[in-house]
Amino acid sequence: MPDVQHPAPTAAGIFHRLDAEWAVLCADVDVQAVVTDWLMTDRLADAVTDAVTDAQVRALGPAQLLAVLRPRGGRRTHELTDAVLRTLLRRAAGRDRSATLAARIVVQAMIPAAVRITRGQVRPSSGRPFDDVGHMTVAALFEVARSGRIHTRPGRPAANLTLDTLRHLCRNLAAEREERGEDLTLAEELPDSAPGPAEVAEAKATGAAAAAAGLQPAGPLTESEADRARLDLLELVLDAMETGTLSPNDGRAIAWHYATDPVPDSTAASRAGTTAGAWQRRRSRALTRLTASLQLRPAA
Repeated sequence: MPDVQHPAPTAAGIFHRLDAEWAVLCADVDVQAVVTDWLMTDRLADAVTDAVTDAQVRALGPAQLLAVLRPRGGRRTHELTDAVLRTLLRRAAGRDRSATLAARIVVQAMIPAAVRITRGQVRPSSGRPFDDVGHMTVAALFEVARSGRIHTRPGRPAANLTLDTLRHLCRNLAAEREERGEDLTLAEELPDSAPGPAEVAEAKATGAAAAAAGLQPAGPLTESEADRARLDLLELVLDAMETGTLSPNDGRAIAWHYATDPVPDSTAASRAGTTAGAWQRRRSRALTRLTASLQLRPAA
């Protein structure tokens, strides 16, 4: 089983390596047997395939799961995709060896989103190349998949996975920058750790655009909110609003909920002139579209 928490650097890069390992995984008959047993135990085999004989059902494996988790052409329903992903996440939260396999399948399904997250965190000032950040993204995604927090949460599980992975990665990058700063202090070579002019300008521009779009219910970004995770979320939402993926109310439903001080759904619904239930459904649909837009972007 590949070690996705500590993958070895390769010239081809972490995402190419994961794709290569996936091909090996799909060809493993033992892995195929485990996946088939999962599908039969969870009563998903009939929904995943049109197979009618026992032999055909026994031929199910990781490749068939990935086809459901990354549906194309509208042949699969969101309900089925969510059901399969929740099943995998529930199994990934276990403590046996099959939990690692379940989490590995989740990682493969989320690679397009992981690539997008990685691209958003590669900055010239950080000194970290794309592949290094990619390794950290994959490790964060794997850890979130194993956490047991996602499959019980309302909303689309892929959207929740994406947002939790982004937050986890940003925390890790921030901690690493702080650790590097302490090392430099010991060497008496510590540079100014304050954000540079470009970063400050970028944060102000994002905050201003978010406030203008109504994504900041309390006004401009406060210092406590101007962390990288919040800025990245606002940038994702603003981009989606600009391309028409999200409406203004869709963007607010996401941004108000995933804030340092979240706006209660009842309060948000009152401001929007709707009910709390309708507002929650709007957020769920908006997260679905946002996640789909991330996954549809090219991975290379």
